[in-house]
Amino acid sequence: MASPAIDSAWLSSPSEPFCKSLNAYVEEANPADILPVLEAPMSSVSVNSNFPKPPPFPSKIYSKRPLGYSFVPKETKDTWDKLFKEGYDADVCVITEDGSYVLAHSNVLSIASPVLGNVLKLSKVKHGMRYIKIPGVPHGSVSVFIRFLYSSCYEMEEVQKFVLHLLVLSHSFSVPALKRFCICLLEQGWLTRENVIDVLELARSCDAPRLAFICVRMVVKDFKSISSTEGWKVMKRANPALEQELVESVVEADTRKQDRQRKMEEKKVYLQLYEAMEALLHICKDGCRTIGPRDKVLKGNQVTCNFPACKGLEALVRHFSNCKTRVPGGCVHCKRMWQLLELHSRMCNEPDSCKVPLCRHFKEKMQQQSKKDETKWKLLVSKVVAAKNAVGSFSSQRCAVKIDLQKAFDSVD
Repeated sequence: MASPAIDSAWLSSPSEPFCKSLNAYVEEANPADILPVLEAPMSSVSVNSNFPKPPPFPSKIYSKRPLGYSFVPKETKDTWDKLFKEGYDADVCVITEDGSYVLAHSNVLSIASPVLGNVLKLSKVKHGMRYIKIPGVPHGSVSVFIRFLYSSCYEMEEVQKFVLHLLVLSHSFSVPALKRFCICLLEQGWLTRENVIDVLELARSCDAPRLAFICVRMVVKDFKSISSTEGWKVMKRANPALEQELVESVVEADTRKQDRQRKMEEKKVYLQLYEAMEALLHICKDGCRTIGPRDKVLKGNQVTCNFPACKGLEALVRHFSNCKTRVPGGCVHCKRMWQLLELHSRMCNEPDSCKVPLCRHFKEKMQQQSKKDETKWKLLVSKVVAAKNAVGSFSSQRCAVKIDLQKAFDSVD
């Protein structure tokens, strides 16, 4: 961007008042301490301890059991489990994929699964036995599924082995309790790079949006590894639309990540400018180590300063006081000093009593700037003030920072 137009009158008369207003020990400034990076020492301020105390933990009061509360003893579950395993007086034969069968009772299946109840109504009775077939899944998964319908009992090893098949069965035959259990099991660490694509396709088919979201998030996070798996290659051939959707999700996530990083960098820059404003006011009002107002007694290098940006800003002020060029177009260090002084003037509410040199002078010269430059400066001031308010709201603790004035003033250059 073009630099803000600075009237030549700004550069002629104000230079001497600036130099006369500060008292500094004579020492040569090191250009490395000025730009591009001004390093600041570590300092800290005690954190505000006036936070309200957290509410106490709730007392352990056990209220009466709510209406509708039920408790199933282990003996009852064992009874139903035994009924399934022994198949006593069974009237249904469930034929599985490999030709094996599982015996069951039509009343139990109909009550536990309305879908199975409708299937049983349509089935034919032969010698007092109804025959239905559940194809497409292993015999073991069908056995675990029907056992769950009887007693809600299961062996964890079997469930983990057939969890994908059980998810399909519980969705197809409308058994919400088993479906929730399978989804929970998949969400809690069962997903791997090799099976995440298969689980994603299954989750979408079985109406499990949260599980599908977790799978997509895993693909986005580890896209490079997952895109090289066999599951991805099969999906790419069979379902190219899903591949395109996942690639777009990865691109969108990368874009959001870059936007977040850019905004964090912007906030960091504005916070650095706020620290520079604090340090400038501190130097001009109270003095710091080797530089300050002429009516202040300087304390020397041995005193630790609590302002993070003070060390670098001291070097910049010292250079500006002694520079022979001192015009924005001729010296990059002086250009940054002019911009700091103008930024302070725009943020200062007491120009008549302000100790910072040229504060009132810049206030008067603002009226001569173009609307374009005025808009840029107003935007910069608003963002610096927002950074100041954010720091004041969340923490009073200062830490070591590096101030890059070149980057900080890019918005007005």
